[in-house]
Amino acid sequence: MAGAAIMIVTHMPDRASARILARSLVESRLAACVSVGAPVESLYHWRGKIETAQEIPVVVKTRPERYADVEASIRAHHPYELPEIVAVPITHGFAPYLQWIAAETGVG
Repeated sequence: MAGAAIMIVTHMPDRASARILARSLVESRLAACVSVGAPVESLYHWRGKIETAQEIPVVVKTRPERYADVEASIRAHHPYELPEIVAVPITHGFAPYLQWIAAETGVG
């Protein structure tokens, strides 16, 4: 389906790295849009301890066929050993917006 879309979520350690990732994804047409959010505090288990970190949320709007390439790009730009990279299907949405995502990421 040409209007199928997903959101891929990750968190970067700082605004500069989030912006570099966002620009790379949009310039390469792997994403129609990337939203760089405000800092959040993350609390998580890591290697037997509870850790906290301030991170920048990044939400990538793309289509399912682009997932593998987006994941590879995030991994190439990400400094974490185990970065969060999760895709969320968009099951409903404003049709013209979903068509725009498809058009901007290579579906004619």
